[in-house]
Amino acid sequence: MELSERHRTYWRRNLMLTGTLLAIWFVGTFVAGYYAVELNSLSFMGFPLGFYVFAQGSLIAYLLIIGIYVRVMNRMDRRYGVSERRS
Repeated sequence: MELSERHRTYWRRNLMLTGTLLAIWFVGTFVAGYYAVELNSLSFMGFPLGFYVFAQGSLIAYLLIIGIYVRVMNRMDRRYGVSERRS
């Protein structure tokens, strides 16, 4: 099946969005985890900051990444006519 230029643009943007959000996820999970020892020298609400960032902050960051993906993909789906909604 031959893809039209519109479909290629849609998939290119989809892959760019996915790649960008995965890069943010990687940095937030692994790169920030690399500095956990330095973060633990500070405390927040009685907990070492490294623990608090990874116990609470990473979950919030993951939810934000999912929310951004859903919002942008819904907008892109409507723009390129592949939305599942009937309007």
